[in-house]
Amino acid sequence: MEPVPARLAAWLRRRGWALLLVVAYLYSFPWYERIHSANELPRAYLVMAMVDHGSFRIDDGVRRWGVTADVSRARLLLRDVDRVTSVHGRVRHGSAVGAHYSNKAPGSSMLAIPGYLLLKGWHAVAGGAPSLAEVVWMSRVTTGIIPSLLFLWLLWGFLARFTPSVGARRLTVLTLGVGSMFFLYSILFISHPLAAVAIGAAWIVAVGAIEAERWSMMAVAGLLAGCAPLVDYQAAFAGVPVAIWVVVGARRRGYALRAVGWAAAGAALPIAILLYYHWACFGSPWLTGYEASDTFAQFHQKGFLGMDKLRWEAFTGSMIAPTNGLLFFWPAALLAIPGWVLMARDRALRGHAAVTLSVAVIYILFISALNFWRGGWQVGPRYTMAMLPFLAPPIAVALAAAERRWWLRGGAAGLIGVGLVTYGLTAALFPYFPDTKFRNPVHEITLRLLVDGHAPWNLGWLVGLRGLASMVPYLLVLAALAAGAMVPSGGAWRAAWRSSWRGVAAAVAITVAILVAYRAIPGGGRAADESYRRTIVGAMPS
Repeated sequence: MEPVPARLAAWLRRRGWALLLVVAYLYSFPWYERIHSANELPRAYLVMAMVDHGSFRIDDGVRRWGVTADVSRARLLLRDVDRVTSVHGRVRHGSAVGAHYSNKAPGSSMLAIPGYLLLKGWHAVAGGAPSLAEVVWMSRVTTGIIPSLLFLWLLWGFLARFTPSVGARRLTVLTLGVGSMFFLYSILFISHPLAAVAIGAAWIVAVGAIEAERWSMMAVAGLLAGCAPLVDYQAAFAGVPVAIWVVVGARRRGYALRAVGWAAAGAALPIAILLYYHWACFGSPWLTGYEASDTFAQFHQKGFLGMDKLRWEAFTGSMIAPTNGLLFFWPAALLAIPGWVLMARDRALRGHAAVTLSVAVIYILFISALNFWRGGWQVGPRYTMAMLPFLAPPIAVALAAAERRWWLRGGAAGLIGVGLVTYGLTAALFPYFPDTKFRNPVHEITLRLLVDGHAPWNLGWLVGLRGLASMVPYLLVLAALAAGAMVPSGGAWRAAWRSSWRGVAAAVAITVAILVAYRAIPGGGRAADESYRRTIVGAMPS
């Protein structure tokens, strides 16, 4: 029998990279009591309301910790009942007019209930009551970290049908899982990555069901697809190309009605829950909390769900601007373009190319037509989150093709490295870029915080580390993840390094060059400096 140290070393070689991925997700707890997170607090209030009071009303949370922009009051019934009745049909008059409700889709708060019950059980033994910070942390773990890690594991296996290259698949998981906004929002209690997980997993399960002709699995795919809008409304858009692909694929096998029937049966429950929530809180199954919100009703009542016309400002601001642009923060997304070209040339992958490209086009048009496209404090266009899992296959295909030349692989990895800074580092320091004053937030906030030695709570604090010292273990984890993706481990590690070192050097050089070039972009000047000191540094725990 092999000695225990040898077996442990073998296990670490096989699972070490995945273990580092878990550490990256769990290391940081960016929580700032002075930052009244409009996205997280209403969701946390709803978790506690459902468990502690058996109600959707979040009045207790509002009373204890304060109101935010994403809290709605059921005043719409009195203010606009004639319009609502004419547009949406019968309105329930028995709802609690004037009560406070979360205007978010309720799915993420519902998923957080088991974690909150565990937290309450712990305090029942240890004494005291859960603090707001503890509720938010547990909710982040149960609705963001765990589902996202499980999805990355599912995606890892799914990408094997697009490329057998372990290196290409690792780099793809790295760029999506740690170097994109999927990672940043997964460690927060914000529903966008959970919705992306739901619709992305629905697609993956549907592909397996169609190819294996296991039609009962379509019920699972339908359940996941139905959960996507229960978690985040706009995630439903990604379901349209997936549904078309399912119908076409099942029809070729003569089982279109059976596949659609199973999928519809699976989706029925989460959709019914969502409609009931609307009815119970806002008086009608077809009314969302945004329409009942004094803050956001004016936007949602224009056009269709806030989409009224295409805006060049919204497109550039969401795609290329240094303040919030997807391609600026995550240039690795550009790798999907050659990936789609290569997939279109492969007859077996053309259908997947059509689905993934369609989803990307839908969300680019969606964010470009949205009148509230900026979406407040955010790092990247978070309303497009549901398309990110669909970019993984073309990115993996492009990375596999790039392996033929060291300079191509190094260039592609260099783009991925930028995301590890803009998202991987930002997530651990201050994952909320304000929507005013800062014109170059990567340098004005993220890199400046690192240089100045500021950091929020993280695992380093447990052993007495503070500031920059507490970030060193996390930086080493990011570096190890990048190295593990660029240079495969194993018995031939030295040989792999000798064949990869030029690509690694090129990747580092390109990452540094891009970040240095970003520094030349003008910042927000004195106003940004003042906001940095007051709002961001002032919010850091001591």
